[in-house]
Amino acid sequence: MNKRYAICYNLEMDNSADVMESLKKILDNASVLYEVLDINNLAAGFDFAFVIGGDGTILKAARFYSEYETPIFGINLGRLGFLSQSSPDNLTESVNKIINGDYKVEKRSMLTANNYIALNDFVIKGDFSARTSRFALEINGKFVCEYLADGIIISTPTGSTAYGMAAGGPVLAPDVEAISIVPICPHTFSARPIVVSMNDEIKILPCKNNEYKVSADGQIAFSWNKELVIKTANKKANLALLNENDFYSVLRNKLHWGISPAKI
Repeated sequence: MNKRYAICYNLEMDNSADVMESLKKILDNASVLYEVLDINNLAAGFDFAFVIGGDGTILKAARFYSEYETPIFGINLGRLGFLSQSSPDNLTESVNKIINGDYKVEKRSMLTANNYIALNDFVIKGDFSARTSRFALEINGKFVCEYLADGIIISTPTGSTAYGMAAGGPVLAPDVEAISIVPICPHTFSARPIVVSMNDEIKILPCKNNEYKVSADGQIAFSWNKELVIKTANKKANLALLNENDFYSVLRNKLHWGISPAKI
């Protein structure tokens, strides 16, 4: 049976339409079935999805297609493109490998809170972004500590290389079954990031008279003024990766991991 491919692209990104047209030609030459979708109007019913855009575009597609266990393959048009596997420069080679089955699919854990899901992280901040807030943390019903900070990042291993890393959190390999909890600009030197099990239930308790904003993957925001429960989602994102790529090569190539500044 012939596979059905989706081409998901972001109209708001420069060159997205051009790369989409190039991808269509490659798929036409391979005589495969495909449909073009705007990232803001995704649809189910596909065996595989190509996603053209930056990490934000890929995150949105990953959350949507996790419901259908559809593998997605990122083609980067952004700056870092940590979740992407290809670029316009090597598009033909990469797409042909996908069509020929020369790839693997990694299932990435996601988090859920208030019926929202996140592949990277949930970020909790005070309703007034310029003001420090107080947060109380419980894990599995046991009080851990209070944070006086600009916010808290609850991150998956996939998201550990995003906001969490920028805030001083640990980098976790994608297959580690763990969640990192990172305070943002804490007002005490004793407040440090911690790593807990994926099986743990994390609860952020509001302090008196505080209002909070919560974002999922930096894209979906909602207000909150009561306890927030964050735990591992039942669904997983399915990221298609080229066989020659691995987590550590991405660290070296995209984050210049372990390279002297003089060589960058």
